[in-house]
Amino acid sequence: MAFAPDTVEALESSVFLANTALEPDTLIAPSDLEEFYVRFSYTGAAPTGRELEPVRDIRSRLRQLFTADRDDAVPLVNAILVEQRAIPQLTRHGETDWHIHATTEDRPFHERILVETAMAMIDVIRADEMGRFGRCGAADCEGVVIDLSRNRSRKYCSTTCTNREAVAAYRSRQRS
Repeated sequence: MAFAPDTVEALESSVFLANTALEPDTLIAPSDLEEFYVRFSYTGAAPTGRELEPVRDIRSRLRQLFTADRDDAVPLVNAILVEQRAIPQLTRHGETDWHIHATTEDRPFHERILVETAMAMIDVIRADEMGRFGRCGAADCEGVVIDLSRNRSRKYCSTTCTNREAVAAYRSRQRS
């Protein structure tokens, strides 16, 4: 299943954000939030230092959404859309062609993240693709994995976990 580019961006950025809450927490300063905003090409007003805590606060909610099964994800998505009074509209900006936004660019950053994630999850749920989410395969990691690969082979949440597991497997083979 191929998702629209804006859906992929929203899912990847939200999974990344959810994983920043793992130890060590990697979203601790306004500069971390600004880096996240730039890395994932968000539009609208750049987040301010005041928005750091509200964004930090939504990470557990995103994690809950990504680890839910399909039927349990639906009320979570609906709650976000109702709370944020989401009104879907077509828009285009920059080099991105027509796509859906369901909140305005002047809303607080954490609200924009929640709405964009909920809108992306609608596509995932409708396509019955919740299996694209999972837990990191590294024994010592609780990260969320989003696997958008064709063969569904992604096991780890980050290159750090991938490399750590590869080194451990290599050392195990060397000992044998």
